[in-house]
Amino acid sequence: MTGLVYKSTGSWYTVKVDDGTFYECRIKGKFRIKGITSTNPVAVGDVVDFDVEENNNGVITNIHERKNYIIRKSVNLSKQVHIIASNIDKLFLLVTINNPPTTTSFIDRFLVTAEAYDIEAILVFNKLDTYTREAEDEMLYLKFIYSRIGYKCLKVSATEGKGLDTLKAEMQGNVSMFSGHSGVGKSTLVNALQPSLNLKTKEISEQHSQGQHTTTFAEMFDLDFDAKIIDTPGIRGFGIVDMEPDEIGDYFPEFFALKEDCKFNNCLHKEEPHCAVKDALDNDEVAWSRYRSYLQMLEGDDETYRTDIYGEGKNEQE
Repeated sequence: MTGLVYKSTGSWYTVKVDDGTFYECRIKGKFRIKGITSTNPVAVGDVVDFDVEENNNGVITNIHERKNYIIRKSVNLSKQVHIIASNIDKLFLLVTINNPPTTTSFIDRFLVTAEAYDIEAILVFNKLDTYTREAEDEMLYLKFIYSRIGYKCLKVSATEGKGLDTLKAEMQGNVSMFSGHSGVGKSTLVNALQPSLNLKTKEISEQHSQGQHTTTFAEMFDLDFDAKIIDTPGIRGFGIVDMEPDEIGDYFPEFFALKEDCKFNNCLHKEEPHCAVKDALDNDEVAWSRYRSYLQMLEGDDETYRTDIYGEGKNEQE
């Protein structure tokens, strides 16, 4: 049989077939280690073939080719990667200004990964109802930075229902993924879109202004307005993988657009003379926060520290 993976808990996978039936499946033993370098060989969003056993559980025997996927470095095994989800039409990155803060370096790493795997990324500024005047100014500044590049930016309040119709219109007919730091309101927003799901939510930790992990694994849900949503665990740090230094700049759209005007074809936009990106930076045509993020990625620094909203700050152990 063939079906779509809706849930992954590490050893068991919930798979839905065309008639709406769900099967609990595991991986065939030999298949688990065959050429798989990620910590999770099967991901939510995968189309898989499986055999049904006498107990009505299934054994996954094959994964269909993925059109795309989102990956990050494994938390405990730095040399391995974790596939967050696959076969995604749109990636919605939930951003909050101060409860908890979402850093520009985190946003940029996620957008670069989305660009690299050809997934449309949309920024969703959540919790509008909690914004002070200062927080609103910071949000508008970020919206200006990313809208100017070409990214769609939505403003929503899950608790007050603001902006949900616009969000639904973007999601309709698509498999969408919500992601972001713990505590940005992913589960609350999904509940606002589909109250019958009643996903668990938790309050922000006052001591550290960080979200408490509520979702512990990725899971797909069918929504009643012809959409599918993949809810994912909150992510504190995001390390890009499988990118060579000379290609990272190509995943910054505003850098890529200027690349042909650089003097050198292999310009890394660092110390090279007559660099169009650095000229644009000096003329405020490229955001300094984006350039700092680029340099961090170029140097291989992991995004495992907190910075302020403009990318400045000191290292802090999470």
